[in-house]
Amino acid sequence: MTNAQRPLSPHLQIYRWQVQMVTSILHRATGIVLAFSTLFILWGLISLAAGEAAYDQFKRCAGSAIGIVVLVGWTWAFCYHLCNGVRHLVQDTGAGYTVTQFGRSSRQSIVGSVVLTLIVWGYVLFLGGVA
Repeated sequence: MTNAQRPLSPHLQIYRWQVQMVTSILHRATGIVLAFSTLFILWGLISLAAGEAAYDQFKRCAGSAIGIVVLVGWTWAFCYHLCNGVRHLVQDTGAGYTVTQFGRSSRQSIVGSVVLTLIVWGYVLFLGGVA
């Protein structure tokens, strides 16, 4: 077989983006974000144990505009990873593998994560959950 007759592997310019592809990539990305965000959580715990001055510095950083954006992003990453993980658990039972069910559950995990994030931050900002 000559080189001209060999089949070419498809690449990202050939594939059409689908919600299933996006949710798979997001699941991996949010897992990485959650792993690295453990450092932020550890900083908060260590500063809490180190005393009031250290914890005040942590609160100033977490309460800044950039800190709030990071915390909201972390909350969404957590909620998305949770929703998509539950979706994978359901699929591990053998359910939800038709194309329509797979696409629907993919969209539901995205929408569910946004709704959960809004609920969490609605509580934090409006119902006195801020320390």
